[in-house]
Amino acid sequence: MKNPFNIHYKKNGRYQIRPYRQLIQIAFLLLVIWIGIEFVLFVHSLGHGTISGIQRPAGVEAFLPISALISLRYWWSTGIFNDIHPSALVILLIVLAISFILKKSFCSWICPLSLFSELLSKIHQQIFDRQFRLPAWLDFPLRSLKYLLLAFFLNAIFLEMTITDLENFIYSPYNQVADIKMLKFFSEISSTTFWILVILILLSLLLPYFWCRYLCPYGALLGAISWLSPWKIHRQDSSCIDCEKCTRVCPAGIRVHKIKQVLSDECHGCLNCIDACPVKNTLYLSVTPKKFRLSRKTYALLLVVLFCSGFFIANIFGHWQNSISLETYRYHIQHLNDEEYQHNRGQVTEYDRAEWKNNKFSGQ
Repeated sequence: MKNPFNIHYKKNGRYQIRPYRQLIQIAFLLLVIWIGIEFVLFVHSLGHGTISGIQRPAGVEAFLPISALISLRYWWSTGIFNDIHPSALVILLIVLAISFILKKSFCSWICPLSLFSELLSKIHQQIFDRQFRLPAWLDFPLRSLKYLLLAFFLNAIFLEMTITDLENFIYSPYNQVADIKMLKFFSEISSTTFWILVILILLSLLLPYFWCRYLCPYGALLGAISWLSPWKIHRQDSSCIDCEKCTRVCPAGIRVHKIKQVLSDECHGCLNCIDACPVKNTLYLSVTPKKFRLSRKTYALLLVVLFCSGFFIANIFGHWQNSISLETYRYHIQHLNDEEYQHNRGQVTEYDRAEWKNNKFSGQ
């Protein structure tokens, strides 16, 4: 008998998973690990005075989102693309562009923290044989927390900081070593930080994607941008068999089987719902219900092309590597505990801006 709905179950009863997202996740995870190892070796060599042959990986600036936001505001206000952490701004711009075009695909296809959350979610399912979800009356206000955190940072950077404040931060000794400070923060972790991380992991085991769903301000920013994306997931009501597989596999808990178009800012663009749907062409990504559809393969390819294009363009225009010399980095390492390298409740310690802006320092 011919199948009127064109259902495509696999023999083992599970839905068909396309490998594109998993391959890209693994590739970016390996890239992050490589960047991390190279940066650790770079900092270690600076501390031991053996800087020859060791290069600082510019990609480490992907983990400096606050510095990137400040650089974005400074570039927007002055037209100056500062050379202290240029790749941080480049990566932010790439991610914002990707989020506008391909929704929050950065979260579900690239971000290593999201991958870790996904692994914890799988462990959760193995333990409890189901996914716990908070009731709507509690889930909604908790989801607002990440937007409150985002609003706090946007208000401080885009409304409260003057151009002078921006320059004072960008060229400060503290910001020049923000990447090294970040490394020290995790390599010399305090007991308070350790237990906070443990609590977050436990909460993520109990409530899948706890960090991503409730606390990540970066995800909140990308969610707001992705809401403007012309591409949406559409559901063809006439061929839907109401199996609810799409809803069950959605990491954001969106009730895909009940709506004709996914408009939620929580949509990660993971395409799990499309993979899970047993009826072909019932769920698809497109600009309108009938035009400009993107296949999963095209979606994955476009994501990689956008990311790599941003990297190559930044290199062509000289906005990838920073201008801090190895000698300056060596000086920084020797004075990390000095007062001017500290950050006090959102305020950088006073310093001679002209001296540091020109990469000069006492004792040179």
